Amino acid sequence: MKKMIVVTTMLLITSVAFVQGQRLMTLNQSVEEALKSSPQIVRMRLGLERTRELLNAQRASLRSNFRLNLNPYVYSNNRQYDEFNQQWFTSESTQSNGTLSITQPVIWTDGTISLENTFGYRDNYSTSSANSFEGFSNNLRLTVNQPLFTYNRTKMTLKELEFDHENAKLNYALEALNVEQQITQYFYQIYQKQMELITSREEWENRKKSYDIISNKVEAGLTAKEEQLQAELDMMTSQSTVQNNEVELENIKDNFKQMLGLSLSEEIMVIAEVSVLPVDIDLGMATNFALSNRMEIRQRQIDIETGKFDIIKTNATNEFKGNVNVSVGLFGENESIKGIYDNPNDNEDVRFSLEVPLFDWGEKKARMRAAEASLKTSEYNLQDEQKTIRLNIRKINRGIDNTLIQIDIARKNEENAQLTYEINLEKYRNGDLTSMDLNLFQNQLTQKKNALTNALINYKLELLNMKLQTLYDFEMHRSIIDDVMKYEMIQ
Repeated sequence: MKKMIVVTTMLLITSVAFVQGQRLMTLNQSVEEALKSSPQIVRMRLGLERTRELLNAQRASLRSNFRLNLNPYVYSNNRQYDEFNQQWFTSESTQSNGTLSITQPVIWTDGTISLENTFGYRDNYSTSSANSFEGFSNNLRLTVNQPLFTYNRTKMTLKELEFDHENAKLNYALEALNVEQQITQYFYQIYQKQMELITSREEWENRKKSYDIISNKVEAGLTAKEEQLQAELDMMTSQSTVQNNEVELENIKDNFKQMLGLSLSEEIMVIAEVSVLPVDIDLGMATNFALSNRMEIRQRQIDIETGKFDIIKTNATNEFKGNVNVSVGLFGENESIKGIYDNPNDNEDVRFSLEVPLFDWGEKKARMRAAEASLKTSEYNLQDEQKTIRLNIRKINRGIDNTLIQIDIARKNEENAQLTYEINLEKYRNGDLTSMDLNLFQNQLTQKKNALTNALINYKLELLNMKLQTLYDFEMHRSIIDDVMKYEMIQ
């Protein structure tokens, strides 16, 4: 059965006057507050929203597009020269028309299908001929446009935006983990400084008791005046330490409030419970779980995929490509709307075009080599990221084992220092010890108390690092992947 070390320290506020107007915060409350209001998270959330809306816009653009163009009134009166008849003539035209178009992109082929219908009224008169026209016309057209011998730009653009949005989600989740780590570190710094402040106040009280003892002895003529002066100096030094700790505590609190997005004028105090329980960590399982789920790995994989896209795009530089455009339609005109299609005309238009590059002076080959080098860099970065993850997990695992040993040592040292101080304080009361000697034992006790607090905090931080590095909580024996992905939902 494994040895259990449980050290629980709760900072309780015993004076109502002292806590009035203060906000008490636990670690979980601090992390939740930061994930809502932290400036870093707010910036990442806006970036995530930008990529999400760009992706939504691209997906919307792949749906049928309906457009109506109207020309309610168009009038022209022009004097022109007819070269065939070698005479000047005047033309006058009044018209009104509108075009309804429906365009459907085809993502599978990168083509488009369009259906257009133009309906209008026209009143034309020309002095060059006795004929004039006043009536209605309608032109219905179906057009298919299809690129040939090239890559599918529509599908690639959509995939790139999907990768951008996925990468933004990963960055958001990574930033949330980073904020959690920073908040935890600041939280324990505040806790540590609060404990140092409590210890320094205890030390100050001990100094005052020592000063009272030596003062009584000096008045009774049992001790030299120099002992009283030294005790007074020690007491003043302890008071100064208390004041320094109070200043440092307020400075750390301000940094903490800035990260939380709180007002600097708001008074806060952290309530921490530090429990140390040795945790079994399977190094192989931790490494494999991290390599399978770490978001940085997925980001490096996305870099490789986008690098492949860059090669496809680069390969299209000065490429041989073609295009087919086929349009069929039905045109009709008549003086009345009902007779527009009494004598319809068929309209057909078929166009096949090719673009053939002849010589580019090596531009394409150079760009391809650059793109391939970039892809190889991304592949190397993936391998390096995997090695870095393995390395960090091994370091953290060693650190956890070492911290447990340091906690045992610090706890023993604190117990010994406390006992030693009490023994020597009794000697001091009996006149068998000088104030300078007692000062050494008091400083030793203060240092050992602070060392134990630091060891406990280091252990909690190492466990947090292991959780963030592996995305697995070994204390609770559960994956935190779902928790990480829920960060996006926190608003």
